[in-house]
Amino acid sequence: MTGSTNREMVLGVVLAGGMNRRYDGQPKALETVGGERIIDRVLRAMRQAVGRVVLVANDAEPFRSLEIEIRPDLKPGLGALGGIHTAVAWAEDEGCSGALVAACDMPFLSADLLRRVIEESAAHDVVAPESDSRRGLEPLCAFYSTSCRTAIERALERGDRHVISFYFDTRVGTIARDEVAGFGDLDLIFLNVNSPEDRERAEAAARDSEAPEP
Repeated sequence: MTGSTNREMVLGVVLAGGMNRRYDGQPKALETVGGERIIDRVLRAMRQAVGRVVLVANDAEPFRSLEIEIRPDLKPGLGALGGIHTAVAWAEDEGCSGALVAACDMPFLSADLLRRVIEESAAHDVVAPESDSRRGLEPLCAFYSTSCRTAIERALERGDRHVISFYFDTRVGTIARDEVAGFGDLDLIFLNVNSPEDRERAEAAARDSEAPEP
């Protein structure tokens, strides 16, 4: 299959199902970076890439003020893979081609990169940007077609909860690292604010980006 996928046929899904252990159980996505809540930064980037954005969160209450559609994991307790499974199932329910998935704690998420991911999605079941992470790519900033649902459920049935456990059973496309670097600083674009230390680093980066040129 060739051509590009219509952005209106892709459901944007922000995953906010983590346990927030390093934030004493408080939602890290509601912390601020650059004077703005992290989740608002994520939602803005997602809304610039797709026509409709929803939220997967097992505890919906902290996010009520967002006035966004929220669903819990279909199968709680499965970590990030459970969130992707829920995102893909939701996209299928809505008659979409797939889900554009992003973690809720990425303050420097690039809307242009997200649009680039969608451009590649017509020819692949999975599209993920390459990165310097231990996996070599970013499964929580990626596109998943609805056809991934069966592969994910197979992985869960065999007890494999690794977030990329189903990739070998799908057609995977990537955005090359060198191209990703054109969308932002590789040290920041996929930064996850998992701890107060991460937030301090993100805050410093936000200040630097807003500082006037000398």
